[in-house]
Amino acid sequence: MAHWTFLDWLAGVEHELLLFASVFLLIGSVDELLVDVSWAWLRLTGRAKTRRIERRRLSSQELTGLAALFIPTWQEAQVVGFTVAHALAAWPQAKLRIYVGCYSNDTETIEAVIRGSCGDPRLRLVVHEQKGPTTKADCLNRLYTALVADERRSGESCRLILLHDAEDMVDPAALVLMDRALNDFDFVQLPVLPEPRPGRWVGNHYCDEFAEAHGKAMVVREAVGAALPGAGVGCGFARPLLAQIDALGGGIGPFPVESLTEDYELGMTIKVIGGRSHFLRARGEDGRLVATRAYFPARIDTAVRQKARWLHGIALQGWDRLGWSRGVGEVWMRARDRRGPLSALVVLTGYALLAVAGLLWGARLLDLAPPSEPDEIIFALLAANFVGLAWRAAMRFAFTAREYGWAEGLRSVLRIPLANIIAIMATRRAIAAYVRWIFSGASIWDKTDHDEHPALLGAVPQIRVNLA
Repeated sequence: MAHWTFLDWLAGVEHELLLFASVFLLIGSVDELLVDVSWAWLRLTGRAKTRRIERRRLSSQELTGLAALFIPTWQEAQVVGFTVAHALAAWPQAKLRIYVGCYSNDTETIEAVIRGSCGDPRLRLVVHEQKGPTTKADCLNRLYTALVADERRSGESCRLILLHDAEDMVDPAALVLMDRALNDFDFVQLPVLPEPRPGRWVGNHYCDEFAEAHGKAMVVREAVGAALPGAGVGCGFARPLLAQIDALGGGIGPFPVESLTEDYELGMTIKVIGGRSHFLRARGEDGRLVATRAYFPARIDTAVRQKARWLHGIALQGWDRLGWSRGVGEVWMRARDRRGPLSALVVLTGYALLAVAGLLWGARLLDLAPPSEPDEIIFALLAANFVGLAWRAAMRFAFTAREYGWAEGLRSVLRIPLANIIAIMATRRAIAAYVRWIFSGASIWDKTDHDEHPALLGAVPQIRVNLA
């Protein structure tokens, strides 16, 4: 008799899990559908066109003013030399200055930067006074201080400040594009395209997510008038704008040192102070998108750590530090930014439901459990969610295939469960880190380790780097 009582209870659990997961999955599907419809309308009305450029011609043009590229580093000896060498080769403009921030207790990275520069006078190596790591924002503020000192000595002010990470591969046309865009905007963000690697399913799932996020969601975000978050790479700021933000913060630097996602927060701040932001999409004559390319974490543990930092900084810290804002579009986009932990909980509930349903299915085959009799509401929710899942898979395929080809598009659909598992694991880690942050108030540079660089493989055909 006991087994009947337990199975009856398990059937009740199945019903509650089914109701919870179905309702919140449907809400998420409707949210995504609104973005899809908005993007389709923008495309049909011509408001979301991707610019066409001549990459070779544009990449050789001179800048209208000084540009400073900031690259903060900590233990990046494996990749930063290739990043520096590739950027100097891809961007031959005389008015470019590359500021690389290092720490005195990271001599291997310092040596790699020097090797990568090959004696190019446009490189400025900045060694932080403190031993590393501090935080990424603190390192960026040290670079900003070095720039201010250089401006004071030379008497010439910078026009454009760009941000990139130590593992990035820049596009030859990106620098001039952003320089020109500053005629109309204060902040410009280019798309990010993770470089796929054969057989690296964990690393390649970033391709799927960024192809959709930077092919659709960011376009819609700009159209509804919401703040554009900085990606921390491939973004450019008007020099006076960062000076204004620095002054508002008391002159300690424009980058918020308490935040784990200083790039995201900076984008939000720009909107608050009235700055003009733009998400710039352009394709060269070869059809390739002008974007920042990089290899993303290829192991579960490193992917979880990276995504946990994003969740911690954007969804949890961001709610605390930035709050909400007025305007339907702004509230909608901030809610999307902060839904990550709830979405992971809903997906986890869905997987728990599959486990419970599997047990009950086996029990019902043996006539040990009562038959399942879903009511009309549950049936309607299941049907709606099935349609929503199919639509989401189709959209994921379409956007991934557009940038990486149809084969990678098909694999993107198969990678959806993997992405869900990583999100669940990252949420657990992010919540634990957030609790520690509440009690300690200390932010730690929980950086991602990098050991390969796409420039080694000539991912941008025009430029190949070899420091061997």
